[in-house]
Amino acid sequence: MAVDTNEKNKVTAFENREWLDSIDYIIKNSDPERVEEIFELLRNRISENGISLNHQFNTPYINTIPQKKESKYPGNRELERKIKSIIRWNAMAMVVQANRKKDGIGGHISTYASAATLYEVGFNHFFRGGDDDKPADIVYFQGHASPGIYARSFLEGRISEKMLENFRRELNPDGGLPSYPHPRLMQDYWQFPTVSMGLAPIMAIYQARFNKYLQDKGLLKAPNQKVWAFLGDGEMDEPESMGALTLASREELDNLIFVINCNLQRLDGPVRGNGSVIQELEAAFKGAGWNVIKVAQGENWDALLEKDKNGALKKRLGELVDGERQKFSISGGDYIRKEFFGKSEELKALVKNMSDEDLEKLRRGGHDPQKVFNAYKKAVNTKNKPTVILAQTIKGYGLGEAGEGRNITHQQKKLNEEELMHFRDRFNIPISDEDVAKAPFYRPDEKSEEIKYLIKRRKELQGFLPKRNRGKAKFEMPESKVFEELFRSSGKRELATTQAAVQLLSKLLKDKNIGKLVVPIVPDESRTFGMDALFRQSGIYAHKGQLYEPVDRESLLYYKEAKNGAILEEGITEAGSMSSFIAAGTAYSTHQINCIPFYVFYSMFGFQRVGDFMWAAADARAKGFLLGGTAGRSTLAGEGLQHQDGHSHLLALTIPTVRAYDPAFAFELAVIIRDGIKRMYDNGEEIFYYITVMNEKYKMPPMPARKEIETGIINGMYKYRSSQKNKHNIHLLGSGSILNEALKAADMLKKEYDIFPEVWSVTSYKMLYDDAVETERVNRFNEEKRKSYIEECVGTDQGTFIAASDYVKALPLSVSRWFPGKFTALGTDGFGLSEHRDELREHFEINANHIVWETLLNLYYQKKINKTVLNQAKEKLNINSDKKSPANI
Repeated sequence: MAVDTNEKNKVTAFENREWLDSIDYIIKNSDPERVEEIFELLRNRISENGISLNHQFNTPYINTIPQKKESKYPGNRELERKIKSIIRWNAMAMVVQANRKKDGIGGHISTYASAATLYEVGFNHFFRGGDDDKPADIVYFQGHASPGIYARSFLEGRISEKMLENFRRELNPDGGLPSYPHPRLMQDYWQFPTVSMGLAPIMAIYQARFNKYLQDKGLLKAPNQKVWAFLGDGEMDEPESMGALTLASREELDNLIFVINCNLQRLDGPVRGNGSVIQELEAAFKGAGWNVIKVAQGENWDALLEKDKNGALKKRLGELVDGERQKFSISGGDYIRKEFFGKSEELKALVKNMSDEDLEKLRRGGHDPQKVFNAYKKAVNTKNKPTVILAQTIKGYGLGEAGEGRNITHQQKKLNEEELMHFRDRFNIPISDEDVAKAPFYRPDEKSEEIKYLIKRRKELQGFLPKRNRGKAKFEMPESKVFEELFRSSGKRELATTQAAVQLLSKLLKDKNIGKLVVPIVPDESRTFGMDALFRQSGIYAHKGQLYEPVDRESLLYYKEAKNGAILEEGITEAGSMSSFIAAGTAYSTHQINCIPFYVFYSMFGFQRVGDFMWAAADARAKGFLLGGTAGRSTLAGEGLQHQDGHSHLLALTIPTVRAYDPAFAFELAVIIRDGIKRMYDNGEEIFYYITVMNEKYKMPPMPARKEIETGIINGMYKYRSSQKNKHNIHLLGSGSILNEALKAADMLKKEYDIFPEVWSVTSYKMLYDDAVETERVNRFNEEKRKSYIEECVGTDQGTFIAASDYVKALPLSVSRWFPGKFTALGTDGFGLSEHRDELREHFEINANHIVWETLLNLYYQKKINKTVLNQAKEKLNINSDKKSPANI
């Protein structure tokens, strides 16, 4: 029997109406928790019957907050619109002027054009500037939007017109502005670098978590402080952008708000031309446990959505792909009527009384202050979970033919006179036709309603942003007894420098002066580094405390999580760990708290893996200690190619504010860390340290009782073993654990060949390099020549220098030309191998035998020993001249 289709449709429609009436009744008469309970019951029953629900994390492509749930906008919309328009103009004029003066100087117009409303609602109603009682909100500004932030500060009187004129011209004597948010370059203004895309999202997450950490430890009182991160939808493709979402929900970071500017366009074209980025992000964030607020449509969609009783409009909005949305954003009303609303009679009926002009004015939610305000209000009042706001905008909004909807929008740097006229007219900027072609800056009179309103709003929100605090936080050095044990001999006990570092860290955590300020950070390698004893002593930080009884409860080294725990055990995430390091390392500025981070990690997974974060830390003026554990290419026996580091110290050379050290002995380590604490926290130097520590155990000698030793350790080298019989002026330079190989070589040369070299401990090639380069630069401009530290150490007499380290030869070769005479580098060029330590050192030719051979070879070339001695030595030392180079394996 045939089924009557019309009858079936009527039954379906009746059933749908019953279901909707039922849920409407529950919504009207119960709280949201009850609605969620019913939904969960239905979803479970459906799942029990083997039916899969698709898109269960997606809601319709409409605003999350319906009009009936909105609050009234609290500000003066008309004045705020005028202020926003002026800022738009000045932001655009800054970039246009800069590129007229110097073609190719760059800059971005379109990002701020799309995000202006998102920022202005925040500046006028949400971003707290902070005072003594209420810490300022932390705002990660989208890097490409910086012209708009500068333009606002110009209206506020914080940035001069001369500085705007010198955008991207920082060396101008009148002052200039950096391209993007760079605290290193504007240390009173920007707080965090954000333009290396993908770093801001993860740094913001770990910053919000670190704020909770400080609160839970009783160091910070900031219950209402928010961390805002303004991001691009294309930026969310970066792995770092999405990699820590579950941390934010797991740690209940209700102090965190992401605002993703969904203008649907990357640098080269649509973000999701064949898809829908807002829907994709909604599903990802909801699945990760975030509160998601979509701001898709502006106010003039509300009436249409209210009339959409059967959901035809919602369905049509959800059908579009982003490529179509971009097309509609620049199309005329007749096209919109035909291609969007013309898909059904029901949709046509919705807009039959609207003109084509009305259809063109249907705007996106991210440009509507009412919608944005309500999203922000809900976000700041959300408890126990982070919030993401997905705001749909148009890239290049207001640029007309110069920008909106075009794939070249991101690259827009210049506007012609007609385009400038269009921009001026659209935003009612009071600039004459004669002047408009010059793209001049415009600032209303100090007594104007616009300036008075703008200043008043910021005063009511406790001050201006962005702002970086440069004030020196209170600090007292740790007690000297903390370091004393490492200055002594380890006696018969063999000790690795990693163990010495953990031993020192344990004492620092107990110190009465700085114990609470020490922040150990580790990416799931605590037990590898011997840090598990700290679990019981200091605890692993967990905002909720420990909700389980650990399986190793009876162990002395059991796993202990605590709300006031000190250790940030980040799991397997070097990027997250570095983000915590940056948050802790900038706490002296952000919170006026001198936190001292010690981030301990496999050295191979530092500069190589997350070098961009290291650079961001330097830009942010972070302080603290990076401890590269199991360092060197031959000390980590058995692990092989991807774990054995032979180049991190070479990479450290690239960061100006890093002081990099490769200590051999426990006393060297103690001197370096004590000096670092004093420099960074007592003296206020905005630097950070990279110190490599090894897992190779050997007896630690006491610190030599010579006053120049400490200076030498800090400056990069000192004479560890002197010789009065060094007639050939031979110097063996050793670093890290390879210093022991140099000492063995010295003993062999003395015993077997009656040669008495001097042995130097080179603690830092970077310190030697930086000093030598700067000395050379200074000497170019002065008749009275300064000596480099290398010259002060070794003098100017021609000698033989053999430098052996566990790193690539380029590291010691970086300073070779400042040593007088013949300089030979022995290093670990090539890939690591799974092998024992002794075999690795033979393979890389950095052991005592090869140091001896290189010394004898140099003496032979200098005609100080004969061929017979050399040949005998070659056989005795087992030197294989036919061996393939380790650099080629």
